[in-house]
Amino acid sequence: MAQEYTKRADDYSKWYNEIVDRADLAEHSDVKGCMVIKPYGYAIWEKMKDALDVKFKETGHSNAYFPLFIPKSYLSKEASHVDGFAKECAVVTHYRLKNAEDGSGVIVDPDAKLEEELIVRPTSETIIWNSYKKWIQSYRDLPILINQWANVVRWEMRTRLFLRTTEFLWQEGHTAHATKQEAIEETEQMLEVYADFAEDFMAMPVIRGRKTESERFAGALDTYCIEAMMQDGKALQAGTSHFLGQNFAKAFDVKFTDNTGKLDYVWATSWGVSTRLIGALIMTHSDDDGLVLPPALAPIQVVIIPIFKTEEEQRLIDEKVNALTKEMRKIGISVKYDNDSIKRPGWKFAEYEAKGVPVRVAIGPRDLANNQAEVVRRDTKEKTTLGLDGFAVNIKELLDSIQSNLLEKAKTFRSDNTHEVDTYDEFKRRLKSDSGFFLAHWDGTTETEAKIKEETKATIRCIPLETKEVAGVCMYSGKPSKGRVIFAKAY
Repeated sequence: MAQEYTKRADDYSKWYNEIVDRADLAEHSDVKGCMVIKPYGYAIWEKMKDALDVKFKETGHSNAYFPLFIPKSYLSKEASHVDGFAKECAVVTHYRLKNAEDGSGVIVDPDAKLEEELIVRPTSETIIWNSYKKWIQSYRDLPILINQWANVVRWEMRTRLFLRTTEFLWQEGHTAHATKQEAIEETEQMLEVYADFAEDFMAMPVIRGRKTESERFAGALDTYCIEAMMQDGKALQAGTSHFLGQNFAKAFDVKFTDNTGKLDYVWATSWGVSTRLIGALIMTHSDDDGLVLPPALAPIQVVIIPIFKTEEEQRLIDEKVNALTKEMRKIGISVKYDNDSIKRPGWKFAEYEAKGVPVRVAIGPRDLANNQAEVVRRDTKEKTTLGLDGFAVNIKELLDSIQSNLLEKAKTFRSDNTHEVDTYDEFKRRLKSDSGFFLAHWDGTTETEAKIKEETKATIRCIPLETKEVAGVCMYSGKPSKGRVIFAKAY
């Protein structure tokens, strides 16, 4: 009997965990709070990484690498930064182990205590700005546009695969500029890079916005973000770009001489996305039958499954499929021919459906005789027949159709689950019965923001950049409001 899996409508959290397991994306590690990213999950991350890396280089950035360990004194230099990360830091205090005298195993050598403790990086602003101090003397050294692909550690008490783990993979950009305006433009540019990637590659529509003061990155003057809606209506912050002003330059005394001879502090930005995007991908598109992947990020875009009874049938199908595979790869399609004779076709169909492969092709002797193949698209489950002449081009068109359909479907879902509310009673009532984004007026104070969060568990996800500000009255306090913001429950 086929195994029964949890449906989204019954238990969304359990459904998510089962999708990760069934698609063989990741598993929990014996190190509490950490995960093992399995080959198929890592292949998705590599596709994301490769696409983003091209975009970063197209906008003038170069990759570099900085130490995993940060001297504790560095974090003390920027007060709000250390306040923001102090509770999440892993600290290295010793550098050596030794065998216990009673033979019970290894112990920390008490004589190997570090003079200064080292922090396992939660983010790299401090260690990078210490280097920038050596690199920057004059305006000729600017701008510095650096990106780093790395791992970071933030000690989490409650974890979920991809969405929140103690160690995760990410990229972090760190730039230095001669003027405030140039740094702001960089911050806005990288937000657009993230938004374009989310929509063009992930087929995930996002809201571009600014964070409120209480939700800003620790040490930033302004934080821009992209917010996405998951299928349970919750928001997920998918990427952030921070305008750091001169805070880190002042903390690390990074000055430059401008073209008039004046000495000033440089202006800074930082920005990043992480393996959390894989969680976003899962929750944006997947269904009760497993993972659904947009073709742009699918490690395998097309799987071909032969159906045969005799060795001669297998030989003829192999011959034809090898030619089709070569044809598809020539135009950039990632294809797998699964001619493993041990597993039955029905098992393979279920396996690749669970893994979210966008297009499944089945071909048997009768198909071969008719010069055609059965094709099933993962997003709609629609089954059709394609002729083998011009097959690669037709498959490419089908993949493009799947990519655009997933984006449009997600846009429709977001639109159907975005609500305007005017009173606090209406907001609380609808928050209980409806899910999604709630557009409401807010008076701009951290006090009101904190009260709403405390009473409803909903937070201000962002102040949207794309909608025109229209003055109104705060739903909570009745005070004047400059415009509507997005409230939602979030991951």
